[in-house]
Amino acid sequence: MSKPILRKAGILLFWAAIWQVAALAIDNPILFVSPLDVGKSFLYLIPSPGFWISIGRSFGKISLGFLAAFFCGIAAGAMAYRFFLFRELAEPVILLIKSIPVASFVILALIWIGSGNLAVFISFLVVFPILYENTITGLENTDQKLLEMAQVFAFSPWGKLRLIYLPAMLPYIIAGCRIGLGMSWKSGIAAEVIGVPSHTIGENLYMAKIYLSTGDLFAWTIVIILVSTCFEKIFLLLLQKGVRLCFRFS
Repeated sequence: MSKPILRKAGILLFWAAIWQVAALAIDNPILFVSPLDVGKSFLYLIPSPGFWISIGRSFGKISLGFLAAFFCGIAAGAMAYRFFLFRELAEPVILLIKSIPVASFVILALIWIGSGNLAVFISFLVVFPILYENTITGLENTDQKLLEMAQVFAFSPWGKLRLIYLPAMLPYIIAGCRIGLGMSWKSGIAAEVIGVPSHTIGENLYMAKIYLSTGDLFAWTIVIILVSTCFEKIFLLLLQKGVRLCFRFS
């Protein structure tokens, strides 16, 4: 086992020990549970089919919202960079989305579309402005000398995109994805807790709160952290591999 893995395992064990000591000191399982109590909750939840259905439904809805925002945000950002009028028209909308609290959007979305696709809508709404603005920033930071060279050598539009624009945009898109992935899960789960759609992580968090089941609350929170972290790492890995494949095409 490599040293970095051992170091990370040691850090986790250290904080687990602190957690256990804090739980023993507080000595109130409703206010604060120990890692052992959370482990017992997992032993109860994991064999249940509803546990996996809830994870699958929430993952599917939030991921769909994020992916829609990813493609639409990049496309809209490119349009705003290319067409000044489009950028002027879109600016108030982006400002409005960024200014209105997520809770307000959740309540409006419940009226408009109901709770079924609430997480999709809210995840999209939170991530879209991030990718939109990061795409514009990346395109605006494209090296002008490279663009002049491309014009001199009569690069095709695909060649400009692949060799000039994409490398300039990529760091900003990856940074936007890192922020957006975390925000999509936070906002999506918050929307589920408010809207309480059936068979979702948000519904289980809400029920844990109602029944004062702090062990289940901590267990579902850990599930959210693990699933969102895995999704972030896999998505960014696939994104970087996809970009490398684009570089190979002439």
